[in-house]
Order: sequence, then C-alpha cells, then structure tokens
Amino acid sequence: MSQAMQELLAILDLERLEHNLYRGRSPQVGWQRVFGGQVISQALVAAQRTVDGERFVHSLHCYFMRPGDPSTPIIYEVDRLRDGGSFTTRRVTAIQHGHAIFSLESSFQVEETGMEHQMPMPLDVPAPETLRTQFELLEETGHVVPDSVRKFWARERPLEIKPVNVEHYTSRDKLPPRQNVWVRMMGAAPDDRNLQSALLAYLSDMTLLDTSTFAHGRIGFDPEIQMASLDHAMWFHRPHSLDDWLLYTQDSPNAIGSRGFSRGMLYSRDGTLIASTAQEGLVRLRDRR
Repeated sequence: MSQAMQELLAILDLERLEHNLYRGRSPQVGWQRVFGGQVISQALVAAQRTVDGERFVHSLHCYFMRPGDPSTPIIYEVDRLRDGGSFTTRRVTAIQHGHAIFSLESSFQVEETGMEHQMPMPLDVPAPETLRTQFELLEETGHVVPDSVRKFWARERPLEIKPVNVEHYTSRDKLPPRQNVWVRMMGAAPDDRNLQSALLAYLSDMTLLDTSTFAHGRIGFDPEIQMASLDHAMWFHRPHSLDDWLLYTQDSPNAIGSRGFSRGMLYSRDGTLIASTAQEGLVRLRDRR
C-alpha cells in the first residue's frame, strides 16, 4: 500500500470529541482549499459512526457552502434524524472557524432482497493498462496547469486517473459532454464495507464536473474557468472491493447560469454497477479585467 493511501485512510479515521461530534484533519499537499471528496468522505464516516453496524449507506446528498481551510481541523456534528425499522437518516454539518462549510444528509438501510437490474457497462472501452494518466496527457498536449495542481500531481497520490476520451485533451473543439475515465485507489482498501463506501465517496468528486466543460471546447484545468462543486449526490448500489480499476462513465445534460450539471456511474472491471452520482457546480468564465 502506498504512503499516500495510508495517509488517506488515516484522515478518514476521525477523532471522536464528544457524543455526535468528530474532528478530521486535511493532508498538507499545497491546495488552497480542502478537496471536496475529502469532506464528503469524512462526513460520511462521521455519520457511519452513529449507525447500527447492520445498516449500510445507500444514498447521500450534500451541499458545499464555503471553501475548507486545509490548515485547520474540520469539526463534524452529527444529527440523528431518524432510526426506523429499516432505514436510518443522519445529517452532518462540517464546521470551520465558527461557520458551516458543508452539509450532508445520508440514508442507511438494513440489507434486503427484491427486484434487481442495472444498466450495462459501456462496451469497447480500452483497458486502463493501454492508456496514459490524466497528468501525462496534460503535459504532452501543453495545457497550462496551475502550480498548485502541478505540485499535487508531482507528489505520491492516493488514486490514479486514466481518461479514455483523449480528444478532450488534444482539441479545443466543442465535443459531446460525455467521457469515460478509469480510476483506482493506489493500494487495496481494507475489507470493510463502510470504509469502502467512504473511499468511493472520496473518488466520486474527481473529474465529474469537468464533463460539463467539454461542450464548450474546455477542460477542467482551463485557467479561464472558475470551477467549484456546489452540491453532490451519490447512490450506493452494490458492495464491491476496491482492489482494481473502476470505470467512471459520465455525461453532462445541462449547463446554464454559470452552473454545470453532470451525472456518473461507477462500474467494476467485471461490469458490476457499484454506484451512481450527480453533481452541479460553478463553471464560470473568469472576467479578463
């Protein structure tokens, strides 16, 4: 297991301060704000700590209200909204400097059986072993990459990303707003269903909002675009180990009012639909003045 993966698992091991109150920290990687996937996953861990072990998360919905400060711990306050016969509901508020920066509501369910189906994984997708990483594509095509991003990619990272649709990196053409991305954790996750759900939540915030820029001949690293997640939703369909590549298939049905909307589905390599996502974010062209 890589050092970066060990660090990610460490920041997901929240410190319990009091009943329903937890504290999380951020890795010091040079970002000016806390990565959204980190706050989602830590808030989910805080909620999980208050739920009966026989119930597992099946959905979460969250809002980003203020940028997180990576130099300061984040306090997670859990509200136990409901403990029903089959479902449990939790609300988590992330607090820094006396202000709420993020909120999450999540629902947990006892395991049940019933009708089952899933959308099939896209066919004819190249294997991840044949593809280049996202940063290699950016370097080869000469895109301007912010220094903070360049420093992040230069470090050992807890996950690896390999885009399938390289045309988004080699062209400024206005292309259909959809993409397939292979993503994997840099080390097998422990055999713990709650922790695996938190890691899925962490990686689900990667590349999703970028999809909304493709229809405009842009990419997420474009210095002329200001981007930030506004809300995020996720549905957990089937438990699955995270010891191999996952295919993150994404599209963007709409962009308007400086907001882009994207959807995604996470498949295991064997075609199992593990989770679905949706996100709206700020996608604003910067004022040259």
